[in-house]
Amino acid sequence: MAKIAVNTRLLLKDKLEGIGWFAYESLKRITQNNPQHDFYFIFDRKHDNSFVFGNNVYPIEIGPPSRHPILWYIWFEYAVPKVLKRIDADLFFSPDGYLSLKTKIKSIPVIHDINFLHHPKDLRFSHQKYYNHYFPKYAKAADKIVTVSEFSKDDIHKHFGIQKNKIEVVYNGYNTNFQPLTHQKKSEIRTKYTEGMPYFIFVGSLHPRKNVVRLFKAFDLYRAKNDHTNTKLLIVGQKMWWTDDIKHAYQNMKYKDEVIFTGRLSSEELYKVVPSAEALLYISYFEGFGIPILEAMASGTPVITSNITAMPEIAGDAAILIDPYSTDAIAQGMLEITNNRKASSQLIQNGIDRAKLFSWDKTADQLSDIIEKSLITQ
Repeated sequence: MAKIAVNTRLLLKDKLEGIGWFAYESLKRITQNNPQHDFYFIFDRKHDNSFVFGNNVYPIEIGPPSRHPILWYIWFEYAVPKVLKRIDADLFFSPDGYLSLKTKIKSIPVIHDINFLHHPKDLRFSHQKYYNHYFPKYAKAADKIVTVSEFSKDDIHKHFGIQKNKIEVVYNGYNTNFQPLTHQKKSEIRTKYTEGMPYFIFVGSLHPRKNVVRLFKAFDLYRAKNDHTNTKLLIVGQKMWWTDDIKHAYQNMKYKDEVIFTGRLSSEELYKVVPSAEALLYISYFEGFGIPILEAMASGTPVITSNITAMPEIAGDAAILIDPYSTDAIAQGMLEITNNRKASSQLIQNGIDRAKLFSWDKTADQLSDIIEKSLITQ
């Protein structure tokens, strides 16, 4: 039996984002599949009991809530080491990549990507300075690094100088509630959100790296080239990063009245709006993985995604791959979906087959394996 401490600060009730979902889905399975170990979940605020997945999970709450570089430093370098020492942990697992440099306890971080190195201007100055200073140190201090794609593995190896045999690739899974819907159900969802009209969908926070500026411009171009269509653009996500560039691009759209903002939707609504879309537009200029790609594929929804970073690796032959820096290419992808129903049907079938290669069960099994091997080599 081992004592495994886990950084669970991103397990937030009704506020799970990408890495939060990774933590939730994998930790739920790891803890339940390994009753021989005790897991100490370290929260930076009051926790919700729904995250206590079994009798072998012990929640620990320590402040301060760490949502700023100064507070990150205090939490990871002072608060966390005290807990690790108190519980006499055998291993520290961190699903969001952060580690404590003031402990000699074996540590495994999951570094999903190093976007901050490639696009520092997308982040607040204080955040990118912290990431660029500490994440190379975390990578060197780790006993084993987990990442979510071969692309990210190569990226970490190249830029942090980490040997490849220290980096393990563990793919994400997706929620199996994403499934195709009947035509009648799709019609009901379209009536609810787009007055019955077909729509392309974007899912995610409106962050600069999601390429929202070109998305708006490409949709305008698509509508201009296909003026007989009534297809709309559904934007699902919070305006957390509503920059001047994004705001300006939207305000200057000719067809901005055809863009519908839903804000953040519940998981139950996502299970309906994604399968009802003409296609998912996932045209980021940097991703370490891209879970929405799998969610759309499993939903029977064609995918238009970028031909760079990890997205081609995840999409395989089941998506239209485009140059995310080309507005013309993005618009052409939309036209292909609208005008070539045979190709679109093939994408749907390829996507359903492709999604079957990924699952959270596989993710959890691989992570458990890595954790066990690290414990054995103590």
